[in-house]
Amino acid sequence: MKPGLYICVYITQMKMTTEYYNESVKRLPSGGRRINAYVGEETLVVYQAFNPAIAQAAVENQAFGGGGYRYERMSWIKTSFLWMMYRASWANAEGQKRILAITLRKNDFETILSQMAWASFEGSVYKDQAAWRNDLEVKPGRLQWDPDHDPYGTPLQRRAIQLGLKGDLLKEFGKTYCQKIEDITPFVEQQRVMVEERRLNELLVPREELYTPASATVCASIGLTID
Repeated sequence: MKPGLYICVYITQMKMTTEYYNESVKRLPSGGRRINAYVGEETLVVYQAFNPAIAQAAVENQAFGGGGYRYERMSWIKTSFLWMMYRASWANAEGQKRILAITLRKNDFETILSQMAWASFEGSVYKDQAAWRNDLEVKPGRLQWDPDHDPYGTPLQRRAIQLGLKGDLLKEFGKTYCQKIEDITPFVEQQRVMVEERRLNELLVPREELYTPASATVCASIGLTID
């Protein structure tokens, strides 16, 4: 089977629209705090990476809780595919060899955003340290803006969002908010070959768009860059 045909068949199974990486570079901004995500009409996708036991149980049950998954710990979700690839070393990192694409309703994602406290003090959002510490006390989530990365792991000027969930918020996410949990590891492994062989002109990635929450209050609280 020709490589191109195989990729097309798999993409159809994955049910996510893809584009060549070089095209995504032309579309997405190079800087700012951005939520670049795979977006549908009413949904968006976040990514997580797990060991095979947890990933398999999540896919089979379409919810989290099996395979040794622990709700007592904080769990992090990411909207940027390439940030996830950096963090999981393209499904090569220990304990992160299975990549899950998790579909959420946009309103549930925005509920998650509304419950985020910044992991570190941000003067443009909080009036003082006391306000930040109070946010840490009352909100169950943690927000970080980390450098997004190119396929080789080089940090970019653009910042990608990472959200830490714990407690009841994590349970809501894992048992209620997840509309679909899909294992996209085969696709990741296919594209990893393109990266390893430095064939970026052939590298495919999920087609991401800039996402702006409907609530101006949420946008301000997360420090989102809006042009």
